[in-house]
Amino acid sequence: MGLLTSSRVSAVLGPTNTGKTHFAVNRLLSYSSGIIGFPLRLLARENYDKAVALKGSSHCALVTGEEKIIPPSARYFFCTVESMPLDRPVDCVAVDEIQLCAQARRGHIFTDRLLNLRGTTETIFIGSNTIAPLIRKLVRNVTFVEKPRLSTLRYHGSCRLTRLPPRSAVVAFSTHDVYQIAELIRQQHGGAAVVLGALSPRTRNAQVALFENGDVEYLVATDAIGMGLNLDLDHVAFSALRKFDGQYARGLTPAELGQIAGRAGRHHRDGTFGTGSTLGPFPPVLIEQIESHDYEKERAVYWRNSDLDFRSPHALLRSLDQRPAPEMDKIMWRVRDGEDHQALIALTKEQAIVDRAKGKEAVKCLWDICQVPDFCKTLTDQHLRLLSHLYQFLTTGRGRVDTDWINKQIERIDKTDADIDTLIQRIAQIRTWIYISNYTGWLEDADNWQDITRTIEDRLSDALHRHLTQRFVDKRTTKLVRRLRTGGTAVASITAKGDIVADGDFLGRMSGFTLDPGSSESGTDLKTIHKTILSAIPERIALLVQDNDGSFLLDDQGRLTWRGAAIGKIIKGNTPLAPMVELDKSPFLDSEARAAIRPRLQTWLDRHIRAQLKALFALRDEKLDATARGLAWQLGEEFGSLQRRGLQTTLNNLAREARQKIGQLGVRIGREYVFVPSLMRPRPTRLRALLWAAWQGKDVPPLPDFEGAHFTPAHGQTPDFCAAIGYHSIKTGGAVRIDVLERLLHEAFRQLRGDKEKSEEQPKPEQPKSGNNHFTITDTMRTISGLDDAGLTAVFVALRFHPTHSEDGTTLFYRHAKTRQKAIPETKGTAKKNTQQKNRTKEKKPKNINPDSPFAVLQSLNIGKKAHS
Repeated sequence: MGLLTSSRVSAVLGPTNTGKTHFAVNRLLSYSSGIIGFPLRLLARENYDKAVALKGSSHCALVTGEEKIIPPSARYFFCTVESMPLDRPVDCVAVDEIQLCAQARRGHIFTDRLLNLRGTTETIFIGSNTIAPLIRKLVRNVTFVEKPRLSTLRYHGSCRLTRLPPRSAVVAFSTHDVYQIAELIRQQHGGAAVVLGALSPRTRNAQVALFENGDVEYLVATDAIGMGLNLDLDHVAFSALRKFDGQYARGLTPAELGQIAGRAGRHHRDGTFGTGSTLGPFPPVLIEQIESHDYEKERAVYWRNSDLDFRSPHALLRSLDQRPAPEMDKIMWRVRDGEDHQALIALTKEQAIVDRAKGKEAVKCLWDICQVPDFCKTLTDQHLRLLSHLYQFLTTGRGRVDTDWINKQIERIDKTDADIDTLIQRIAQIRTWIYISNYTGWLEDADNWQDITRTIEDRLSDALHRHLTQRFVDKRTTKLVRRLRTGGTAVASITAKGDIVADGDFLGRMSGFTLDPGSSESGTDLKTIHKTILSAIPERIALLVQDNDGSFLLDDQGRLTWRGAAIGKIIKGNTPLAPMVELDKSPFLDSEARAAIRPRLQTWLDRHIRAQLKALFALRDEKLDATARGLAWQLGEEFGSLQRRGLQTTLNNLAREARQKIGQLGVRIGREYVFVPSLMRPRPTRLRALLWAAWQGKDVPPLPDFEGAHFTPAHGQTPDFCAAIGYHSIKTGGAVRIDVLERLLHEAFRQLRGDKEKSEEQPKPEQPKSGNNHFTITDTMRTISGLDDAGLTAVFVALRFHPTHSEDGTTLFYRHAKTRQKAIPETKGTAKKNTQQKNRTKEKKPKNINPDSPFAVLQSLNIGKKAHS
């Protein structure tokens, strides 16, 4: 595959702000032709635009999964790494951020380009020097070019987020935290731009423009700013050092922290980095690493066989499972869970797909279908259904996707009247269709569909930008439209921020519908302020009622906030999933005003709960038989998880069709629990904690870190509370997430069944004579749970397994006490006790039983068992 030549190979390595990419692009443009691959569509577009300004649009091409601009005379190709042409000879080939070879999700693509793609004259790899040793081992005759940072990066210590200097970026690692911090900065400084990885390039650029143009002085972002954004930043502040990577919550590596912190400072202007006050200072060793850009080198790259066998789906799967050469096994790790590979495995389980995949062309088409990215990330089943439909269309009739079917799919997406999270989801969905429309030969009139999908993405992106700006940017000059007079008092207004202004004078501030007594700086007494602002209250109520959903939040104490101010709380309703809204007392709200506000808050709350716990509502709304409907009702009453021990009769009576139906709706029947895995994510778990407290009529207990697999319950976190939020309480004081518990049981029973798969790296303990009646703790169990051996032992004891030790000191877990006792060497005391017990058993005489009685048969069976033993 590709073009592997004897061209000159250079590795241009160094930290951020070194001009590496600028150097490589200029080098590429100095040749008569070239191809450069970037890790992000945004970066490819940005550098394409620069090249067009220098070389003209007729000589430059843009090739990404979602956009293709290829003039007939194109000589310079700007691509995402996945979309780089592999069979086009050019003078120069370059790949940016080559250290991503060591990234589990996409690393095999970068590794393939490192090994197999070359320019006829020169090849350039750009990235961090953490990858240098691996490039030396994998690529011959490489010339290394070290690029020093153009400015100095210094640690600035810890600082409250509300006191950060202007031109600062605050980095968080969850959408919820980004929103909270942006809201806090809006209250204190007037506004903040927001950057999330899920934003489209158009929305991201618009938000960055707010910051770059000086409309706001602060930016709140996820680690998305670590790559692909060149910002005019002076300071980067971390609000956390851990992130949820899709499977587990983990700490960021020093290299990852340095990549983000390095965004501070531009060209020759120095930058600083630090932490928020709640996080505390960085350790001195970490500060030294980031300031000196000296990080631990990568140990291995991720690799996947690219010489694929398309004779059949199973042949393709076998070729994907091929291992690297034995001598490279330690520095090249085979990718096991690529999204396209997992999609192929799932699709080949459908007989209709396998029946169609006959011949190389059909199998190649199936593999191309599996390459369609799942931009939504959370809708795996829906994505697989989409791929299945596409393949059936492409292998039927003219081999084109049905136009009417596409219309129906896209019409559901083309709606801008939604909140921020919904718009982000719709942008992800339309990006999938942009990718499909850009794949040659799949659609009739593909050019038209490209225009349609691109227009929809732009429309959704603009709406999202408006929503983000409206929510997190508050211009101080905004005042209420109406100014009302009261007898003898000044005309007052209340700004959207809550500032009370009368005839240009600042009188105080309102928080929700409560007057902040310490906010007045004018010397006006509170009684006069109270009287003055009464006329402005109707306008404020109208502002709340008409405000968008993004203005409301539910905090960790179950309190409803509007634009950051608490105005009520949730209380017990008719069912656990339907709490009611109770407004806070306020002298400015009479019964009529409260009657106008409460429905708006109740509507938002109902929508919020349904959106976060949609699996439970889908289960409740589905037409099911009586047994399944009863199980669905119980799941709703218990917030999505039930111990299986009390459900045996229900499960025994559950018909196969009903079992399959609830499985399709997201219910999993495990060994210990019946639960809904989608509710185990942090946001639904947090909401279930609030709903449990409201239903119980209690204060919300301290909320643990829901991104972890376990936590140690604190005061107020009772077993009932833990169960409601999807955690299994351990008597020793811990609580383990239910889905993790089920995975641990899966690993345990894999050993009990004697299944040796995935256990090759584990040393095999000596097998007792009784066979596969025990299991041991493995590295997989430790990785799944994040617990050490002592913690795992406590978990398995709580699950009614019995621990003991083998002769070599390995802890063995048995399912039954009787089996466990056989493996324990007898001491003198236990031998004597067992002998006495045996003698007492021998002394027992059988009772006289009438030979005609039915019990005589039981006695004979019992005697037979003893004789057998």
